[in-house]
Amino acid sequence: MGTNKIEIRDVNIIRYIQPFREGGSLPGLVDADDGFSYVIKFRGAGQGKKALVAEFIGGELARLLDLRMPEMVFAELDESFARMEPDEEIQDLLRFSVGKNLGVHFLNGAITFDANVDAVSEEEASKIVWLDALLMNVDRTARNTNMLIWHKELWLIDHGASLYFHHSWDNWEEQMTKPFVQIKDHVLLNRAAHVREVDSKYRSSFSADVVTSILDAIPDEWLQEEGRTLNPDEVREVYRKFLLGRLAQSEVFLNQIENERKNSI
Repeated sequence: MGTNKIEIRDVNIIRYIQPFREGGSLPGLVDADDGFSYVIKFRGAGQGKKALVAEFIGGELARLLDLRMPEMVFAELDESFARMEPDEEIQDLLRFSVGKNLGVHFLNGAITFDANVDAVSEEEASKIVWLDALLMNVDRTARNTNMLIWHKELWLIDHGASLYFHHSWDNWEEQMTKPFVQIKDHVLLNRAAHVREVDSKYRSSFSADVVTSILDAIPDEWLQEEGRTLNPDEVREVYRKFLLGRLAQSEVFLNQIENERKNSI
């Protein structure tokens, strides 16, 4: 067990409000029994529980870099919601998502980050690019930034496309040491002038204990997969080895970021 236990609140969904159809996985806006609204990433969506795991790991690691990430909660969905939903597509989604889902605090009034309009410092851009290279996050492009401006501050959302090695468990060791070629499409690449400083300052914060404490907080039910022989703790160990191994070899993606920046200028 990690020494710094991650505390995640549990809430119950009491009202399904609407889907966000611009998201391929149909996340939904809900009200919960704590009086707040959340964007729910459903376990029954296309990428399934692995997207929830990636979202959770990415969000918690972002906090270690002092980046703004909305609070995440474990949101319980009752089977009654599927029966009350008239839309067949959403009805199926809710039926397959009964149980524990991932809720992200709804930033009411937030607008999508636009790199042509919204300013971001080189330090903040460098943190985000460094993190996305570590996590192999393919989904932070100009077409889909997955960043919001809320109260004139930059907030990160949606790390669900990270850690894509877990869609094919048999080559995770090979993926761990690979450059991340998609970093060339990162919306903040040109602003990321200080990735080495970020690596030097923050890499020690990503200790084995801290990474383990984040992985320990993931519900066992998200780590179980039909037909897979690994139990939840063995799956956690794969994530732990991948993240710590990639951190230990950060020079691989630091060089790549710097090369891609030179090529783009």
